Amino acid sequence: MADHPAAGTIESTVKVLTWNLWWRFGPWEDRATAILATLKSVDADIICLQEVWDDGDRNFAAKLAEALGFDYVYAPGAKPNGVFMGNAILSRWQILDHQIRSLFDQKNAEEMRVAIHADIDGPRGRLPVFCTHLNWQLQHSNIRQMQVMDLTVFIEQTKPWKYPPILCGDFNAEAASDEVRMLTGHSTGPVENLVFYDAWAFVNPQDSGITWDNRNPYVAQDFEQDRRIDYIFVAPPKMRGRGHIVDCQIVGNRPVDSVWPSDHSAVLATLRY
Repeated sequence: MADHPAAGTIESTVKVLTWNLWWRFGPWEDRATAILATLKSVDADIICLQEVWDDGDRNFAAKLAEALGFDYVYAPGAKPNGVFMGNAILSRWQILDHQIRSLFDQKNAEEMRVAIHADIDGPRGRLPVFCTHLNWQLQHSNIRQMQVMDLTVFIEQTKPWKYPPILCGDFNAEAASDEVRMLTGHSTGPVENLVFYDAWAFVNPQDSGITWDNRNPYVAQDFEQDRRIDYIFVAPPKMRGRGHIVDCQIVGNRPVDSVWPSDHSAVLATLRY
């Protein structure tokens, strides 16, 4: 196309990671060390986290951000045993503003799900980043679909964007589910003209990309099947390829000094920026 000559394609990139940190389950203090070591080795520019704990005195997102030299924002959700479980966005660059939105809940299935938006002041323009975590139970597809509706309305309300919005999180749903299809244009979406590419499927269409993996002993104890439920979604690229998905990998999927960092694997995407 005339608008996108090869010579004008943006070659610089941004690395974005999403990861569910499994709150304070299991050997959480040892896992915290493994989580930080993994984040340092991956060296992403933007980190979206789910199941991040805050006990009122300490916030795990704050601890990670301080260790990495990053800025951060946090959105508390449920509060099991008096300790918050929330979402966070960490950024190598300053976060200029952020917003939090509660998502649909249903009586007798209350999980207090939220989404958080960060307006990140990157070196080549602002980056609109969203992080969320949808209801977890297998039978809650109807609830997750309502949450996707709330989520996409929230994203639409943050316009205008000069860079395609980036949506990360644990969606607790596979790519063929109605709730994911609503986001990727394979089913009618809640917001007209708002659609996303699934970064893993974009780069690795023949690979399963499992993030809930029975090779992980924390997963094996639940007796569930392997699944891909963690995603980085990116809206279609803009001029000169801004937002184009260059690469996508599964990381955080091995132990660090014999300690598995989380029950989920992480997803790492490289985007033109």
